[in-house]
Parts: sequence; structure tokens; C-alpha cells
Amino acid sequence: QVQFVESGGGLVRPGGSLKLSCAASGFTLDYYAIGWFRQAPGKEREGVSCISRNDVSTYYADSVKGRFTISRDNAKNTVYLQMNSLKPEDTAVYYCATPGDPCSDYVNEYSYWGQGTQVTVSS
Repeated sequence: QVQFVESGGGLVRPGGSLKLSCAASGFTLDYYAIGWFRQAPGKEREGVSCISRNDVSTYYADSVKGRFTISRDNAKNTVYLQMNSLKPEDTAVYYCATPGDPCSDYVNEYSYWGQGTQVTVSS
């Protein structure tokens, strides 16, 4: 059974950092593009970042460029999202999912959503 499990969220002060993990089971992650999304209360789910198959390309939303970094560890079948210089507007539930390959701008092309991990940025 294909499954993603997100972890690493928490409460952090503005300017702080968190590293999210997206652990995959039921398939070999390195054959697929993997995307990170977030959803704040009352807002639509939005794309944050995506890493292509074989790590050829990475993509970031304008709002997180220069602050977030996506990476993967194929040996651990896990994708990470390093988040630095966090802002209150980064507060959301963060999810990972796969569009297959390549990365896509469209949320409805992604599948196997995990349960999400809550990130709260507040002083």
C-alpha cells in the first residue's frame, strides 16, 4: 500500500527553522517527483515545492524561494523540506504527495496525500 507520512512540524518563533520529513512506504520514492503543499485555515491548498525524479530539478513557490530547500534521501525513502527564516504566514498544515513524474503546478494531479504535519509560526 502506497503511503506518505509527514513529520517534523511544530511551534516555532518567527525567524526560526524547522525540517519536515515525508517518509514513503509501499513504493520506491526515487522514481517519482515529490511535492510539498500547505493549507492554512480557510485557504486553498497551495504548492510549496517539488523535486523531480532523479533530483534533476527543484521548484519553489515565490513566497518561499530563498528560505526553503527540498531534498531527498533515497536510502531512507524520504523527502525533506528545510524551512528557514519562518514567517507567521508560513503557518499551515504541510502535506507531501506525488504527481508521478514530472512535477506539476496542479494540485489535482497529485496523489497519495499524507495526513499532514502542523507548522505554527508565532511569537
